[in-house]
Amino acid sequence: MVHRLGKHCCLALLGILLTAVCLMAGTVGCDPAPDCLEIRDWYDLDAIRDNPRGYYALMNDLHSSTAGYVELASSVANQGKGWQPIGTSDGPFSGTFDGQAYEISDMFINRADESAVGLFAAVDAGGLIQNVRVLNADVTGDWAVGGLVGENWGDVRGSYSGGTVTGADCVGGLVGGNAGGVSDSYSAASVTGHWDVGGLVGCGDSRGSVTGSYSMGDVTGEWAIGGLVGGNLGGTVAGCYSTGGVTGDDYVGGLVGDNQGSVSDSYSTGSVTGEWYVGGLVGDNDSMGTVNNSYASGRVIGQSFAGGLVGSNWGTVSNSFWNTETSGMTESDGGAGKTTAEMQDIATFTDATREWLDSPWDVTGVAAGETDGAFIWNMVEEQTPPFFSWQPAS
Repeated sequence: MVHRLGKHCCLALLGILLTAVCLMAGTVGCDPAPDCLEIRDWYDLDAIRDNPRGYYALMNDLHSSTAGYVELASSVANQGKGWQPIGTSDGPFSGTFDGQAYEISDMFINRADESAVGLFAAVDAGGLIQNVRVLNADVTGDWAVGGLVGENWGDVRGSYSGGTVTGADCVGGLVGGNAGGVSDSYSAASVTGHWDVGGLVGCGDSRGSVTGSYSMGDVTGEWAIGGLVGGNLGGTVAGCYSTGGVTGDDYVGGLVGDNQGSVSDSYSTGSVTGEWYVGGLVGDNDSMGTVNNSYASGRVIGQSFAGGLVGSNWGTVSNSFWNTETSGMTESDGGAGKTTAEMQDIATFTDATREWLDSPWDVTGVAAGETDGAFIWNMVEEQTPPFFSWQPAS
């Protein structure tokens, strides 16, 4: 990983449908892989580190009353440091771990002076973590800290995290530093750090992508703080949303704090509070950054360079909007301000499509309680702004 990913230097079904799919997967056990190893307690989980290239399937929930918890994952384990993350930056996990939608609960990690901290310390390119639900985690580290994965070069799919995640740099509710793929995943974790802090992912470089995912937890930090991603350093964020409150000093955004990559077909509704470069969707959009087909509606409070959609823009912002009434902002360095009524009018988005023919909004109107999966975006006219067709209808 490079730049701030170095220590020294979307769309798929989620929610109810994702859970149903994962639960069905949980009935097959290891059948698809004859060499698969079954994980039934904390001892089994701990033994993964002895063979980081293997194929593993979680066969049941792991929690505080499961065998091995006190010795391996509690607040008294490992001299009070709790769970020892699987793998290292130099020896990452390169196999497959399928959680089969079972829960891993009550994990405690207190390693404030260590980097690459999470259930898994690091996942190599080619490694796969999928269908894992981390609940009620208490995770503390230094750099590259996540509820599920500290450093990711591989793929994290269909996974969830909840609890609290705390660190210094590259701190995310699910993944700390991302140079791989994060998809169809979400986090409700409360996340706190100093730099590059995000509700789902702390920071990601040009190889990183976050798609079809969302975050709901509150995020607090100092610099490059985002509801979904803290620092997007050349990567891709597409088909994502965030709803949690975001508080920081500089480069603070409802979705992304510091954007040097691509943000498209995404939105944010959480409140955003900061000092400099504060935006409802993106705090600062770098000269290499692009924002397209996206919107924000959360309250924005900032001292300098504050905007309803983008606080400061040096790159490209197209076909995107913010709600002037709910945000309390009449200005933005990019995007178009709209009233609540206009944000619930499909013409706002279809008219924009005619203006930006190279990047049309893929949107259609639906009846209340219905969705149309043939389109990225759905709207209930005069009732809702655009929402994803994979979201449960409201």
